[in-house]
Amino acid sequence: MRARLEPGWQTHLMFADFDGSVRDAGDHLVVRSPGSPSYYWGNFLLYERLASDADLPAWLADFERDITQPDPACRHVAFGMQADAPDFAMPPAFAEAGFECFATTTMTLQPGQLRQPAVALGGNFEIRTLDLPREAPLAVDVDVACNDDGYQPAAYRLFRENQLRRYGEMAAAGWGQWFGAFAQGQMVAGLGLFGRAGVGRFQHVTTHPAWRRRGLCRALVHAACRYGQEQRGWHTLVMCADPDDVAIGIYESLGFARQSTQWSLQRRAPHDVVPG
Repeated sequence: MRARLEPGWQTHLMFADFDGSVRDAGDHLVVRSPGSPSYYWGNFLLYERLASDADLPAWLADFERDITQPDPACRHVAFGMQADAPDFAMPPAFAEAGFECFATTTMTLQPGQLRQPAVALGGNFEIRTLDLPREAPLAVDVDVACNDDGYQPAAYRLFRENQLRRYGEMAAAGWGQWFGAFAQGQMVAGLGLFGRAGVGRFQHVTTHPAWRRRGLCRALVHAACRYGQEQRGWHTLVMCADPDDVAIGIYESLGFARQSTQWSLQRRAPHDVVPG
């Protein structure tokens, strides 16, 4: 199954390959990240089709056997679906069981496609790579300020700390870098770019709410693209984004092209449930 994955899922699994595991269970892949049990999309099942009402009991049983039993600290449930579809209505059974549904559009950038930002970033900003793990707290602070989905703050900070630890280990192993945009000595935006076998994948593009709409995202992504293409020689850069978010237009303005739209289902861990 893994060989048939589209670029978004294919590059997503690269991170589990680094410090976790990916196992083919026949009709689904089992993705685990034992070092970060609270990472929903590091501990999930990936199926090769869209869910239906009839799938709920079997998929829940699969998750219990493959994810929860090996690591009871995983309190969430997460299902990815490898099926390019512009529209998907969450099955009522999954909705009633407390799941959220979201789409992710995979975008790619090839050599010669990168375009300069339409507006140059002002001279008061600096874009550079971070010295991980020493500067990891700077990135964590930006990420926590961008907790737009309302996850429990303390748990979300711990999750982001674990993620930056992982990215620091990947940077030390030569897999890529974490980038930051700085203003007045403060980190105000960040992202990661990691890759192997000629393909780079962006991670967690964020801009502090107080610094948005100033061109930081566009300038930061452009700088990281140049790093990936010119310094690492990666022939394909992959960006995955919410198709309804304004950021996807920013990526397209830089030359990224949409390839496919994939769907995912998640049920939050009890401490992450937002009161209705």
